Amino acid sequence: MSTQQAEPESQEAPEDPAMKGAESPAADEQNGGGMVDEHAEKAAELEGETVHIKVFRYDPEVEGKQEPRFDDFHVPFEKGMTVLDSVMYARDEYDSSLTFRHSCRQAVCGSDAFFVNGKQRLGCKTQISDLEQPVRIEPLPHQEVVKDLVVDMDHFYDQMHTVEPYFQDEDTPPVDDLEEQRQSPENREKIKMSSRCIWCGACMSSCNIAAGDNEYLGPAAINKAYKFAMDDREGEEIKEHRLRILEQEHGVWRCQTQFSCTEVCPKDIPLTEHIQELKREAVKKNLKFW
Repeated sequence: MSTQQAEPESQEAPEDPAMKGAESPAADEQNGGGMVDEHAEKAAELEGETVHIKVFRYDPEVEGKQEPRFDDFHVPFEKGMTVLDSVMYARDEYDSSLTFRHSCRQAVCGSDAFFVNGKQRLGCKTQISDLEQPVRIEPLPHQEVVKDLVVDMDHFYDQMHTVEPYFQDEDTPPVDDLEEQRQSPENREKIKMSSRCIWCGACMSSCNIAAGDNEYLGPAAINKAYKFAMDDREGEEIKEHRLRILEQEHGVWRCQTQFSCTEVCPKDIPLTEHIQELKREAVKKNLKFW
């Protein structure tokens, strides 16, 4: 059963995609880059139109809605509209039972990761004008669906906590003698990207290994461990403890370097690179030359 269309679809023929953004390199440079121009052109084309979104629906507690389906909504387009904006409009104006998570709307909280047009994306960060219509919005794959676009994140959080994602210092002095624990600029630069993780679960959802191995720590948890294992302020004993967690059967060695996690990360963290570096650290720790 589909939601009734609120506004008629535009009857204008869609512009040939091959003709979009066909400016010369010189024009691109003058206008600040072709990417910005392309986004602006797509938004201008949609001005005054409606956006067609197909939203996954499922409610195990309501009879008649226990079978998964897709509902269609036609949402008035506004410049700057994101995927999250579109589903919020659909919920507020058409169907108040539509359920999804969101909070900050600034790509910081990580609560609105969806599967949009076949790829894991943050709803609040993804411009609707950059997507082919109809925009297909689904819950994250490889996770149990609670209702509509909401998935159960408990297992993901359990894996994150397995790697002890908090700073540990074996040489912490008594409280009265505590001093600032300074970090060198070089070391900060090394772990900077790993600290950008917002626990959205997009990488875990994209990982084929995690889909088939429920005990695999997953790219997010391993990246979190990388952040602390590579922090010079933690002692060698703590680092070895972390590496022992990571080099277990379902740790870093299960990664097959498919780069799917890196490709979908909304914060551009080089997850696969971090996993490979931890593999090298684990090997060096176990090498004996005597």
